[in-house]
Parts: sequence; C-alpha cells; structure tokens
Amino acid sequence: MTDPSSESMSLVAFTAVATVTLLLCVMTGPDRDDLEEFYTGFGRLTPMSNGLAVAGDYISAATVLGTGGIIALMGYDGVVLALSTALSLMLLMFLLAEPLRNAGRFTMGDALARRMPGRSVRIAACVTTLTALMPLMLVQLAGTGDLLAFLLGFTNEGFKTGCVVALGALMISYAAIGGMKGTAVIQIVKMVMLLGSGAVVAALILHRFDWDSGALLATAARESGEGRAFLSPGLEFAGGPSPRLDMISSQLTVVLGAACLPHVTMRMYTARHAREVRRSMSWAVSSVGVFVLIISVVGIGATALVGRSTIAAADAQGNTAYLLGARAAFGPTTTTTESLLFTTVTTALFLTLLASVAGMILACANSLAHDVFAYGRRESTQRGELRMVRVAALGVGAPAILLATLVQHRNLQPLVTLSFCLGASALAPALVYSLFWRRFTRAGLMWTLLGGTAACLILMTGTNLVSGSPTSAFPDRDFNWFPFTTTGLVSIPLGFLFGWLGTVLTSPRKAAEQRRQYEAVEEWILAGAVRQETGRKGRAM
Repeated sequence: MTDPSSESMSLVAFTAVATVTLLLCVMTGPDRDDLEEFYTGFGRLTPMSNGLAVAGDYISAATVLGTGGIIALMGYDGVVLALSTALSLMLLMFLLAEPLRNAGRFTMGDALARRMPGRSVRIAACVTTLTALMPLMLVQLAGTGDLLAFLLGFTNEGFKTGCVVALGALMISYAAIGGMKGTAVIQIVKMVMLLGSGAVVAALILHRFDWDSGALLATAARESGEGRAFLSPGLEFAGGPSPRLDMISSQLTVVLGAACLPHVTMRMYTARHAREVRRSMSWAVSSVGVFVLIISVVGIGATALVGRSTIAAADAQGNTAYLLGARAAFGPTTTTTESLLFTTVTTALFLTLLASVAGMILACANSLAHDVFAYGRRESTQRGELRMVRVAALGVGAPAILLATLVQHRNLQPLVTLSFCLGASALAPALVYSLFWRRFTRAGLMWTLLGGTAACLILMTGTNLVSGSPTSAFPDRDFNWFPFTTTGLVSIPLGFLFGWLGTVLTSPRKAAEQRRQYEAVEEWILAGAVRQETGRKGRAM
C-alpha cells in the first residue's frame, strides 16, 4: 500500500508526534495539586479551543475508520450514518449542554447527584460510564496494531501486540499527566491535522472528477458493483428480515447515544459559564459538520477510484477505505510533496487513535476516583484524590490493553455498537429525566441506568453483529435471536420505560421529598450562571 520512503516518513512522524504530544501534556497539565485544574483546567480554554476539544473527543478513530468504511462499502447508508453523528452533537448542543454544565462539576456522577445526592447514584453512574466506554476503548486499542502494521508494512503478530501495549501506555500517560487541559491540547492538535489533511484529500478527489459531484457519485455507483442501490437507502441492511426497521434503529441509536457518552459530556464542565458552553458547542458542531463532508467525499471517492472489491479485500469492514482513498487521490505517481501530505494524513489518524482513547481513559478515571473512591471520605485531600485519579487511569488502561491484545483478531464492530446503544438506552434517558422531569426519583434513575444497561447487554448477544453471518464476531456460531443490527429500537424505549416505572413505583412520601430536592436546584440547572449574571446586572442598575 505504501512505498518504503512513505513508510520511513510515517515512522519518523509517528515517533515525533508521540514525543511532542507527551511533552505538551507535561507542559500544559496541572502544575500543582488542584482538583479544579486537573478536572476542568480552571475553564481557561477559549470557546473555540474547547469546541475543538469537544469535537476531538467526539470524533474517535472508530468514527474516522469505521464510518469511512461504511460510506465506501454501503454508500448512501454510510453518509446517513455520518450525518447522524453530526445531528447527535446538535441534539446535545440544543437540549442538554447548558443544563448539563450547570448541574455538573467534574463528572456525570456530579450532574446526576445534583438533585439526588448519595453514593448509590454515583456508583451507578460510574458503572455505566465504564460499561459504555470500555468497549469503545478496546476497539481502538485493538485496531492500533493493525493500522500501524498496514501503514508501516509489517505483518508480524508480535509487532501488532507490541504496538497495542506501547501506545496504550502512552495513552494512559496522557490522561494521568495532562488531565483535562493537557488532553484538550492533544484533541485540538488532532482536529486541526484531521480537518486540514482531510480537506486537502477531499479537494484532490473532487479535482480528479473536475469538481463534478454527479460524476463522482456515478463512478462510485459503477465501481461499487451495486449500481443504483449504492446511492439508495437500505444496502447495509438488505440481508436482514426488517431492513427499514433496522436502519431506523441504527440511526436512532447514533443520534441519541453518540453525544451522551461520558468522555464527550465531561467537556461541558470546562466552560466557565452558560454563554461559553453554547459558543463552544457551536464550534464543535461546525467542526464535526465539516468533517462529515470530508469523510463522505473521501469514502465515496475511495470507492470511485479504488473500487469496492479492493476496499473489502483489504479489510472486510472497510476500515482502510479512508487511507486507500487518500492514496488514490494522488494518482499513479507519487511526488515528495504528495508523500509528505499522505504522511500528514496517516499522522492525523495516528494522533486520533492516541487522543480518543486518552479522553476515554480520563473520563473513566475521573469517575472512579471522584465518584467512588474519594466521595464521602473525610480524610481525602486534593492531593490524595489526584493520586487516586492517576492510579485509576492505570487501573482502567491496563486491563483495556490486556483485553485488546486478546480480542484484536476478531471483528469488534459489536463493541462499537454496544457503546452507542448504552449511551442511547441508559445515559440519554437518565440525563433527560434528571435534568427536566420534576417527578423523577432516585429509584427511577437507578432503574434507568442499570435496566437500560442490562437490556443492551442482553439484546446485543442476539444481534447479527455477534453471530449468524460471515462478518460477525463469531462467524461459526448462530445464536442470532434478535433480528436487528443494533438494540436501539427496543432498548431505548425500555430505558425510558424503566425510569418511568421506577418513578411511579416510588412511595409518595419519598417522591415528594425528592421532588422538593429538585425544585431547590431547578433554577440553577435550567438557568445557571445566566440567571446569576442577569441578577448582578439588575442590582448594578
């Protein structure tokens, strides 16, 4: 796929990026034992910087490679999936971002416990955080070895495992040393490189077709081997018993689940006030929107220039489509300038892997330390809690690395889907109910978090991603009893239903008491700093 000179340039670039980004984490991370600085960076990021950091956490390597592959292999359905990711972030921006920032402090457990204080709520939030993010971490860690082997021309299995371990250790260091501000800097650099290099590749692809999008689409449809079906809905789910319902389920899961994952929502707490969180989210949505356009052009361009069969032969899931499209955009001959540009593309993907997992490790470590280990301990100091966070980062990252080395040879698409399903079925209902429903009770919250999680885990075992097809995680087995690709069509209503049932079954006395607790903080959750600022202006006048 790459010539020896490109492989050498990529190796040098990867080494330089790993060194420089680690130094950036050291220099921009907390310089003293202050929880506020480690967890939020004192809100020193500008709205543009924070917005890019949000977008960086939101766009993971699984999004770049996985969504790019689906676009290249499935055409229309892949583009709709990419648009759904942007729509999910818009939903967070308009519905949840400001109340979430007002309610929370450091973690999702803080936001949920604002109206329902107690250790049980925090432990449930931590369990759900770990359950939702660990699968996504495994996918990206496991893909690290394959991606680097593909780029650097290695085939040795020991090399792949070594890459997973070494880069996993680097990701743990990012989270433990840099904290929120340090990882934000890495995310910003990642987004600038990803958008910049991607925009150039997309422009080169369009230039190959004389900037005629119709010619690009027609060529892609022809080279896909599917004809008009490539540009029509339903190709991805055509083999299932209910393709329309399956597509609705998948889109609903992405729209409700992607932006509610804890490593994305934790960035809301870094804004100093409500106006800044709105401006930050505007930058984030704009960045993700541009990225959706880029990845759509690159994915379809890969099919048009390389062919669907070649992409599928390189990787059955299409995870190399983005790279194949970037290489094909340069044409049959490669100059030094084009080699440098391709190296920039591969370096952006390498940095995306590092930054994405680091953000997830940080979110899990913050929740473990703040919501479980340090909560309620009178003897706990700021220095002690910071030590707990760093130990928790190792405690989360080390098992993830070990598991990734064990599962790296399987199809891990079910794990990506599971993370989004958990976000949509457990976290989204919990946040919506907690922030907006006055009657919501502690029992309702626990039922939503634990019931929604259990429903996803049980239903996912029966999907066609796990068994029953040649591309499933267990292709030799068939226990496909749930006829959909995702669990969302059933698990999302169940998540909301569990919250409602837990609430209505709460005794009237406890329900009334907990409603009063919400009313005491309702104005702050829904208006927050804006109301305070308005009040100060009124008093000044």
